[in-house]
Amino acid sequence: MDLHGSLGSPVSESMNFLNEVAQRYPDAVSLAAGRPFEGYFDLDAIPHYLDTFRRHLTSELGGDEAAVTRTILQYGRTKGIIHGLIAENLRVDEGIVADPESIVVTVGCQEALYLTLRALRRTEKDVLLAVTPTYVGAHGAAQLVDMPVLPVRESGAGIDLDDLVAVVERARAAGLNPRALYVIPDFANPSGASLSRQTRLDLLRIAQEHDFLVLEDNPYGLFGDGAGLPTLKSLDSDERVVYLGSFAKTGIPGARVGFAVAGQRVAVAGGGTESLADQLAKVKSMLTVNTSPIAQAVIGGKLLENGCSLRTANEREIRTYQDNLRRMLKGLSERFGQDGAPQVSWNTPGGGFFLVVTVPFPAGDDLLELSAQRHRVLWTPMHHFYADSRPRNQIRLSFSHLLAPEIEEGLDRLADFVREQSAGR
Repeated sequence: MDLHGSLGSPVSESMNFLNEVAQRYPDAVSLAAGRPFEGYFDLDAIPHYLDTFRRHLTSELGGDEAAVTRTILQYGRTKGIIHGLIAENLRVDEGIVADPESIVVTVGCQEALYLTLRALRRTEKDVLLAVTPTYVGAHGAAQLVDMPVLPVRESGAGIDLDDLVAVVERARAAGLNPRALYVIPDFANPSGASLSRQTRLDLLRIAQEHDFLVLEDNPYGLFGDGAGLPTLKSLDSDERVVYLGSFAKTGIPGARVGFAVAGQRVAVAGGGTESLADQLAKVKSMLTVNTSPIAQAVIGGKLLENGCSLRTANEREIRTYQDNLRRMLKGLSERFGQDGAPQVSWNTPGGGFFLVVTVPFPAGDDLLELSAQRHRVLWTPMHHFYADSRPRNQIRLSFSHLLAPEIEEGLDRLADFVREQSAGR
């Protein structure tokens, strides 16, 4: 029997392949997994957060315990039950003013992305723009809704704006309709690149002039050195930005809670307009029905415990990720910066979870398997972020979940692998 074409694409195989390699070599140091640091996980905090949210909800509902129980344990409101707390978090941490009713709480940010693309994709002429290389899940979600992705070149500024305009104009000339640009403006996955404030302003101007939305995915924005740059959403004065948020990196990854901020007015059948958020909720009601109210309550409790500031809640994590980044950069320089070392270079992001290393050979899945088997070190081939299978002379390294000795050992093993491959060419 024939199945949907996306199931046979390189994107659909990416995560399965990478997970299988990790499972086959459990003693390998993983410089591949983009997971949050586990050293601060606290299972005992979960009932505490739940109780904090329960007390908050009891006050909100005027002491109606039956309503509190129903809200947390029964099927819930499709748009979510912590939308007010998320709006306050966005105001406190990002300077974003969002109507709580413009927020849809989702099963992770991946669902928020899927819902948005499903709503935007109307005909076969609708396409998504994406800064490339980009997050594997963006390609995957687009394929699931049959929405072609047109790549936009990355640059030293994070995005080549001239290429963006050229891609839009070529698409329109070919009868296509660019609906939105997907971008991670802060410490992007995989490159770690960030957009400057001026680039953000220029990008919003281009989106307005050429009439497309910007899908801002911001899982890593808090993990820089200092206050950081304003989000695209906070700079948006024309309702061009749909903000895709996640508590996977800043809250509790196992809760699987994300959200979309989509206050744009859209035409609906029968005349009139509704918010895009209301339309996303309609799609969600046919997909996951609602996001686990228990999981939302746990995240809500963590927000309440920290004055709705995830920047405050993640002070330890921010220090850890910055320390790990510095150690990774120093370690690369020590191992590959000397005279006579293989021709290796790397970028220097200011935060986030990832950086990219350029090596003197094409690094595909076959070499990842060899690296895991012979040298017991994992990394991510860059072709996974281009949605194809062509090896490139670059690899992505992740440093977020590792302890200092693991970083040092992983880099030692990586250096042995790179030198072995370089010597054989």
